Amino acid sequence: MLAGMEEITMRPVEDTGNVLKQGYLEKRSRDHSFFGSEWQKRWCVLHRKTFYYYANEKSKQPKGTFSIEHYSARLAFHLRKDSRRRCCFELVCPGKRTYEFTAPSPAEAEDWVDQIQFLLKDLSSLTIPYDEEEEELYNDMGSSDSTTTTSHNTTLNQDDGMEEDDIYEVFPEKDTNVPEDSEDDGSGQHRGSSRRDYANYYQGVWDCSGEHPNELSFHRGDLIYILSKN
Repeated sequence: MLAGMEEITMRPVEDTGNVLKQGYLEKRSRDHSFFGSEWQKRWCVLHRKTFYYYANEKSKQPKGTFSIEHYSARLAFHLRKDSRRRCCFELVCPGKRTYEFTAPSPAEAEDWVDQIQFLLKDLSSLTIPYDEEEEELYNDMGSSDSTTTTSHNTTLNQDDGMEEDDIYEVFPEKDTNVPEDSEDDGSGQHRGSSRRDYANYYQGVWDCSGEHPNELSFHRGDLIYILSKN
């Protein structure tokens, strides 16, 4: 094994269903010889969070692989001085090797950068900070803060209902005494009743800002009460 080599174990891509992007790129060699080419054509595959590069499309064993986690992708016009300078991009990470590539066209270079950045953003969103004390605070519906928290309650945008289900935490159904809202919630209960339908309570697990005036915006931990799901 070469010293200082940061590539992960080189294995071929077996699960092609998770390939986000693939195609030919020219990869800049860091150890090219005097007579060798500085840019080498490679078949590149972006699979989950791993970047593979092969000698060609038919190759079974990759010439190299590395994890893109903690990297960032960006266009890098400074890598070349010829007519293909606008086709260049690079993957950089502090303390790790920089990978430099030339795409067949400027549009293709931008697409590689966009796809990698999209995947990196998706990877970072999988980890949500969790605070046990904060979780207990918001799950305790009998606490004194529950009245303040429910001031953020509003109806959801029905057009986006299916997409926004993933960013709410559903409260279990239980009977707990809490102050009644000032208006009838449409469930047929009279004002002053101590029983509420907790199946319609949701809790935001991260911050969300609506792009339009009629879309819901809320913060992590906010409670949202659904008046109607019809």
